[in-house]
Amino acid sequence: MPLTAELTLQHSLKKYFGFSKFKGQQEVVIANIMDGKDTFVIMPTGGGKSMCYQLPALLCDGTAIIISPLIALMKNQVDAMRGYGSEDGIAHFMNSSLSKAEITRVKSDITEGKTKLLYVAPESLTKVENIEFFQGIKISLFAIDEAHCISEWGHDFRPEYRRLRPIIEAIGKVPILALTATATPKVQQDIQKNLAMEDTTVFKSSFNRANLYYDVRPKINPTKEIIKFIKQHSGKSGIVYCLSRKKVEEIAETLQVNGIKALPYHAGIEQAVRASTQDKFLMEDIDVIVATIAFGMGIDKPDVRFVIHNDIPKSLEGYYQETGRGGRDDGEGICLAFYQYKDIEKLEKFMKGKPVAEQEIGRQLLLETVAYAESGMCRRKQLLHYFGETYPKDNCGNCDNCKHPKERFEAQDDIVLALNAILAIKEKFKAKHVCNVLLGRLTSDVKSYKHDELDVFSSGEEEEEEHWNAVVRQALVLGFLRKDIENYGLLSLTDDGKKFLAKPHSIQIAKDHDYSGVDADDASIVLNEGKGAGVDENLYTMLKHLRKDVAVRNNVPPYIVFQDPSLEDMTIQYPITMEEMNQISGVGAGKASRYGQEFIELIKGYVEENEIERPGDLIVKSIVNKSGLKVFIIQNIDRKLPLDEIAAAKGLKMEELIKEIEHIVNSGTSVNIDYHLNNHVDADHVEEILMYFREEESDSIQAALEELGEDEYSEQEVRLVRIKFISQFGN
Repeated sequence: MPLTAELTLQHSLKKYFGFSKFKGQQEVVIANIMDGKDTFVIMPTGGGKSMCYQLPALLCDGTAIIISPLIALMKNQVDAMRGYGSEDGIAHFMNSSLSKAEITRVKSDITEGKTKLLYVAPESLTKVENIEFFQGIKISLFAIDEAHCISEWGHDFRPEYRRLRPIIEAIGKVPILALTATATPKVQQDIQKNLAMEDTTVFKSSFNRANLYYDVRPKINPTKEIIKFIKQHSGKSGIVYCLSRKKVEEIAETLQVNGIKALPYHAGIEQAVRASTQDKFLMEDIDVIVATIAFGMGIDKPDVRFVIHNDIPKSLEGYYQETGRGGRDDGEGICLAFYQYKDIEKLEKFMKGKPVAEQEIGRQLLLETVAYAESGMCRRKQLLHYFGETYPKDNCGNCDNCKHPKERFEAQDDIVLALNAILAIKEKFKAKHVCNVLLGRLTSDVKSYKHDELDVFSSGEEEEEEHWNAVVRQALVLGFLRKDIENYGLLSLTDDGKKFLAKPHSIQIAKDHDYSGVDADDASIVLNEGKGAGVDENLYTMLKHLRKDVAVRNNVPPYIVFQDPSLEDMTIQYPITMEEMNQISGVGAGKASRYGQEFIELIKGYVEENEIERPGDLIVKSIVNKSGLKVFIIQNIDRKLPLDEIAAAKGLKMEELIKEIEHIVNSGTSVNIDYHLNNHVDADHVEEILMYFREEESDSIQAALEELGEDEYSEQEVRLVRIKFISQFGN
């Protein structure tokens, strides 16, 4: 597949997407595909996987077929591609949500050569009429997104993915690109085997997401802690994950009552409502989605600032995938999880009734989750080890265990003891059995294998089980042990482990967490930096408002217009011509011509009004702080939230809230509190008080009470109706 005349990949990246350089391994991956080779990409969320098929699709002859299980998100992915070009036909999706007429139009655009990318659900790909259609068109490549769905060891196994290879071969011989954001060595092996890609080039990027802050807290009053956390991050986008639909509904409702713009999302909600909720989240009409894992896979929103797990997930792969939805633009991304062992027991109960092999897989995955949650070592180091990657530092500086390190202890002798115990039992048992031997527990297994007769039996009885769990976990991370997941998690020594036994040396390791009696407030979160330095905050706010208006008019999410980093760059560069707008990070020619002019005009007016010199040293303008309380009150009155609940959410007495509302209406802003008056004030009283204020020149409350009668009318009634009066007739 020759690259289109004189264009280099770098030049094409700038032309189509507005980026001056590739991210990570994108360029070598794209070059491999352009050479017509099958390619396997393992790249973390936020690493830029989609670019690996988008750019080749634009440069090659024919249509690229993107196989994705994300029916609910295909429209957003198509909108994103259309945002980069000037023709809507450049990208389409084909799934069960389309009518026959819509499918006909899609096929027409493909046949006419307009469509460069077609997103297809696996189920649609298998239909005979679609296979016949695809056999008759020019296909540039097949991209299999979310490829981990192929593996039973993956966190989101989809049986239909197992049938993809023969179907693709029936359609025609073109390069295949498999992509996943999460794959342990076992899952990677499964993917390659099923897709017949054993000899394919594998591009594996680091799974380290340096901008993500990992924090695991004890599950004490989690809802209260979640509300407190979200209010500390007011106005930012976030996701709260829960184990059950009931809990999703419960937390979403609690957040709403507390003045947080949140909606629930789970498989039990109608598809149309789910789609609407997702659109509201993407369009920034709500800040928070409360969801089961039904939400989020492939969610194309770059500025999710926090991901909260009310319940610990059933696998570390699931956890990594879900937390990976935070900070995809490399900005702030806080990953907060609440942990208690009861949740693990609950997940184990869910597995009963499943095939024995499936239960065993599930238990192994749960044990890895428990190890992560309870461990006192660097969370980043442990996560990366799970995915077969070595993190060179002991302290990442961006997780709770590194920010607030646990007490460490000298573990040389303990590791030697544990390794010797594993050798003594012939390297054929799991960590639990190793601990039982060291602790001197006469379990049925210990007795049946006569391990109570070994010299190592009860050699570690002076310590607790938690201590030996920590020793075994860190021996795994240090590379002294390997765990054979496929064979029930059996432990064996590595070559490094044998070398350590032959020549032991000092090793300091961290104690595990004890989550049974810790106050939630002990685990304080460390806030990351938000926007980059040098951003003109005033202009940034104006640009965000304009972006929202443009997005609404075009019926696309705001980030489709311009992403946050592009807006930030505008506030630093102050582009006032189309040529300058083309130089902004993330702004290509198509995006600039489609959306840029209004932004240029706004920036031009702002530069003139504030006498900003361009180019030159950045002038950072200060912005007047507006009352967050005022905005909060207005928003919740608009939502018709009961006034007593608005007051309670901010810790105000009713009298204090009324005073704040009076300040709001006296400053010229109207509010409609009819819903409150209808429920709490007699209709005749409302009419009498309104008539009084219409006829009197004074708005004195005391004068009104004296005239109307203090025995019959309360001060609160009069103040509330006066608010209505000023709003209706004064503002």
